[in-house]
Amino acid sequence: MLSFPTPSVYQSSKCFVTYGVMGHLDPNQPPTKSKPWSTVASQDFINRVELIIPQEAFEVVRKILNEKAAPEFKRVVMSLHDILSGDFFTEYIKKGILTMLLDKEAYERAGLVGKPDGVKGKRGLKPRWVVEVDLTSSSMVPGKKGFDRLIYASKNAFNTPVTWLFCNLSSTIPNPDPLASHSPTKCAAEPSVLENLDAMLPTLKPPVDTIGPEGREELEYFSTELYEWLSLVRLQSPRIQVGDQVDPYLCRYQVPGDGQQGKICKLTWQGFLAPSWCREILLNLVAELPSKTWFSFSTTTFSKGMAGDNSEISLFRPQGAPGEYVMWEIKSHE
Repeated sequence: MLSFPTPSVYQSSKCFVTYGVMGHLDPNQPPTKSKPWSTVASQDFINRVELIIPQEAFEVVRKILNEKAAPEFKRVVMSLHDILSGDFFTEYIKKGILTMLLDKEAYERAGLVGKPDGVKGKRGLKPRWVVEVDLTSSSMVPGKKGFDRLIYASKNAFNTPVTWLFCNLSSTIPNPDPLASHSPTKCAAEPSVLENLDAMLPTLKPPVDTIGPEGREELEYFSTELYEWLSLVRLQSPRIQVGDQVDPYLCRYQVPGDGQQGKICKLTWQGFLAPSWCREILLNLVAELPSKTWFSFSTTTFSKGMAGDNSEISLFRPQGAPGEYVMWEIKSHE
């Protein structure tokens, strides 16, 4: 595992790179505790998923998607008091942890106990407070001081209805469903597909020797250059396209490697996606795609109140290297 140092005190994002072997994948007993599976499953809710594959692998991916329904979520307008009341609270919310990110004014009005968000190096940003309430606690029932204080805040400080995104992690739905009375809008995260992109390809296989200082340095160069190329593909940048002739005064980027060309395909899901769904899709990709086929699978969590305040995982299976993987973990504003 490599940890790239933070370049300045004003930038708090960190990138960790892991180069390893997935091991044998048993579809009947999929792995849960080893990397990269545990890393994907431990993420917060996902806002965006991106898959990059060679064009010739698209039919296999299409088959996988045809056999699986697109992930669903709901959009609903409710107040915080609605969230913490009645059957909706009992069936859905009390089973988890309530996390609120509040500015100074809202935090003072709420009268709840929290802690400052982030580190002292974030003085240039508007300060926020994090309030976390374990709703599974025995004290989180009506009549108890902690719960009554939360209800008071929901009625007096956060009484305006807002739009929420709702995703049921359970395979079962209560009958009757307490969400139905709030008239939710059903949404499905159907993938958008860009096919037959003519691209200049970088080196798609890590260096053979990764042991010792020289091997580590080579792996750092490889992982940095590959991540940059994958990011440009995700941004649909013309810099990676065949025949791109940008003025070098404007951009000096060149795709690393020996000038190999190929057709690639990019699929994108956007919505309110559960980490469990992302892990399942990744398992299907590893199991169904030919073992020598490369692919990149990226997930980005929701921003927690500020642009860029999210985390990302990008996993790459190298070309012609069955079982191996390179994984980048981007952790922002920690």
